[in-house]
Amino acid sequence: MEGIMKPEPVAGEGSGELQRDLEALVPGGVYRDVPLSRVSRWRVGGPARLVVAPGTISQVQRVMAYVSSRGLPYVVLGSSTNLLFADEGLEVLAIHIGARLGGFRVEGARVWSEAGIWVPAFARQLARAGLSGAEHTCGIPGTLGGLICMNGGSQRKGIGDRVIDVTSVTKTGEKRVRTREECGFQYRRSIFQGLGEIIVGARFRFVAGPSPSSVRKEMLTILGERRRKFPRKVPNCGSVFVSNPAMYAQYGPPGAVIERCGLKGMRLGGAMISPLHANFIVNQDQARAADILTLIGVARRTVRERTGYDMAAEVCYVSPIGEITPAHLKAEALCVPESVSEVNGADPKPVPGLNQ
Repeated sequence: MEGIMKPEPVAGEGSGELQRDLEALVPGGVYRDVPLSRVSRWRVGGPARLVVAPGTISQVQRVMAYVSSRGLPYVVLGSSTNLLFADEGLEVLAIHIGARLGGFRVEGARVWSEAGIWVPAFARQLARAGLSGAEHTCGIPGTLGGLICMNGGSQRKGIGDRVIDVTSVTKTGEKRVRTREECGFQYRRSIFQGLGEIIVGARFRFVAGPSPSSVRKEMLTILGERRRKFPRKVPNCGSVFVSNPAMYAQYGPPGAVIERCGLKGMRLGGAMISPLHANFIVNQDQARAADILTLIGVARRTVRERTGYDMAAEVCYVSPIGEITPAHLKAEALCVPESVSEVNGADPKPVPGLNQ
């Protein structure tokens, strides 16, 4: 899993039947006992028992046909930006869409890219080609497939606006191509969320910028703003809670509301609500998944009590058996402290403009 770790590929001799079969389907792309703490953007999680990283779309099709025919449970991983892995690790097969599936091609203002390309690298290649329209993605840590699935972006923009069509692989290994209209793009939403298909590539249409240097200059401005606003030197998954337009109109974005509730800098174990931006939870010192989930639960309940709004998490929790659950729902199942004052660093105060 290039760029993240360099584990030894599974050797054919002495490996189990599943490992041998996967090696035949994806030569050189099967790994075992991968520490998820080295994969996760949060640097949290136990070992993944077995990981397969396809290098072509046809390999993705073959892997999906194989797991479907045998009824095998699996989890699809990209850069894991929006995933929180269990401290116990992952027992089911992980299918990794990453740098091995990172092809990129420019044809005038049209671009074809495979889903495993790193989003900042995608944006830089567009800048080199003098194409404008994706500058807002240049600082987003993740793979292109995840960006498309979430209709991700910044500055309240979404990559879906530039999509011509998206290619995906179904649970049974069939290839599907959907037009932008068929993808159902909305703010941070697409049809692919919950569909069970793997995004493997997409075509885009951009516009020619004044020059490659002008596109790059705009990207540098955006990156500078992100460095000032967001924690970048400690492990984190990016924004924890998605912005609710109704709450935004009445009280502001999640980070501002969490901060006004007095939770900025709250710490539990090795996890902390960032002192720089309250919609980020950072791994300050060997945080556990349970620490992060508890902070998510405390922040969500406190905001609900003060505003009446339930914040939904962008991040999902991955259980050892591969169940993927929105992190705020998993947090509700934990024993969240009854009072935020029970958590180290909390200093809740009456906040003007928020319900008490």
